[in-house]
Amino acid sequence: MTEPTPARIADILRQVRDADGSTILDHAALDTTMLRDGTLHVALATDRAAAGRIQSLLPAAEQALLALPGVVAASVILTAHRPAAAPAPAPAGGHRPLNLGTPGGRPAQGPILPDVRTVIAVASGKGGVGKSTTAVNLAVGLGMEGLRVGLLDADIHGPSLPRMMGLHQPPQVRDGRMTPLEAWGIRAMSIGLLVDERQAMIWRGPMVMGALGQLLGDVEWGALDVLVVDMPPGTGDAQLTLAQKVSLAGAVIVSTPQDIALLDARRGIAMFEKMNVPVLGMVENMSYFCCPNCGHRTDLFGHGGARAEAEALGVPFLGEIPLLADIRASADAGAPIVISTPDSPAGLAYRALAHTVAATVRRVK
Repeated sequence: MTEPTPARIADILRQVRDADGSTILDHAALDTTMLRDGTLHVALATDRAAAGRIQSLLPAAEQALLALPGVVAASVILTAHRPAAAPAPAPAGGHRPLNLGTPGGRPAQGPILPDVRTVIAVASGKGGVGKSTTAVNLAVGLGMEGLRVGLLDADIHGPSLPRMMGLHQPPQVRDGRMTPLEAWGIRAMSIGLLVDERQAMIWRGPMVMGALGQLLGDVEWGALDVLVVDMPPGTGDAQLTLAQKVSLAGAVIVSTPQDIALLDARRGIAMFEKMNVPVLGMVENMSYFCCPNCGHRTDLFGHGGARAEAEALGVPFLGEIPLLADIRASADAGAPIVISTPDSPAGLAYRALAHTVAATVRRVK
């Protein structure tokens, strides 16, 4: 089935009008479109003032898009921030749209994650240290420990969870709420499941915060023992938003051994301490390299830096993860190394990390 052209989608949207006769595209511009397995995802770019005005038109727009050939479901999102306001009620028999990229979204109705016992952040002070790989293998490893686990990719600008988990389908949307995808025994959600992986997420801070809030609150996570959140690198909006919206049980800090990475990891630990979030410990990734041919061990980035830093800061040291080509290959193939080669040095290291964190999760009341 040929994907509907942007021009045809625009024609449909121009048929959606408000009370004064203005069309939805009089207040917004068609940004991106994508059809996956019968679900049409449409992003509309608008400004702050107009976003509130067209909010009530989104259910009608989604309904109108069903007339396109090959479209069995539609989701329209806004890529702009707007003033906080009570959303218009959903039409009878319809559903409230997912306005990813807008702060607020669904109004608060009790705890944002009422059936999730614990939430753990996996963070780093800088990018490129293997944080996402650690988060994915930790989450799957916790599932192998017998826990009910969810994994949220909170890196809005650089979502990597879909590729690393082998997920390619968009989530189902029912009554304005998304159902996380399941893979390798856990439930997973990422903004990368809603947009083309080649699309650049050029969003400002308020839009990122709104998207993160909705990935938490507008997803049917169900009953979980632990939700692992793969944080973006740094100490910015996403970290603050998460700490404000949910009660974090703790944070796992990932670093490589060299001093420059440890400096940034130290900042990450300081940030969580200021937010009164316990630091569960540090992980030293790319700790050493073992030659696959001769077995010789080389400390490419130094060795033991994270252990020493953890001791200096008074936080637990959670283990060393080797630098192996198999880790990269398994991530590219969409099968975490704790699944693909669980008895490899890396697989065993991640399993040991998951075992340690699982004990902490079980102690949380």
